[in-house]
Amino acid sequence: MRVHICAVGRLRRGPELDLIDDYRTRFDRTGRAHGLGPLSFVEVEDRKGGGMAAEAVLLDRAVPEGAALCVLDERGKGLTSPEFAERLAEWRDAGRGDAAFVIGGADGVDPALRAKAELVLSFGAMVWPHMLARVMLTEQLYRAASILAGAPYHRV
Repeated sequence: MRVHICAVGRLRRGPELDLIDDYRTRFDRTGRAHGLGPLSFVEVEDRKGGGMAAEAVLLDRAVPEGAALCVLDERGKGLTSPEFAERLAEWRDAGRGDAAFVIGGADGVDPALRAKAELVLSFGAMVWPHMLARVMLTEQLYRAASILAGAPYHRV
């Protein structure tokens, strides 16, 4: 199952990108043998200033047809890392070809796009900068792949 992170905004060179590149490489390496990956990023920008609704149109276009859709939102459901791994495995085992994770801009994700999601995921009640949310999501994807692989990275 191919995995896509669709996010508003461009990630510039720096420590966040270095971490993302590291976890992406680990995910691709670990996930490959378990039917996960590769991990790709699609970055969108609303250059016309249309707000959440315009961003939602761009994000929706970035999500592959038929993909399992997960939106990151502070009002979403909190999962443990093993529960998150289990959700990925369920989508993969159901024959889903793609899973797409959507990270909105400064104002979040438009309610219409959020309503289309199979999973609305929260990294806690606090709001995180979207660049850090990308790092955290990429790490959790790698952690999920390592859990499914039975690797020792995740300790309970």
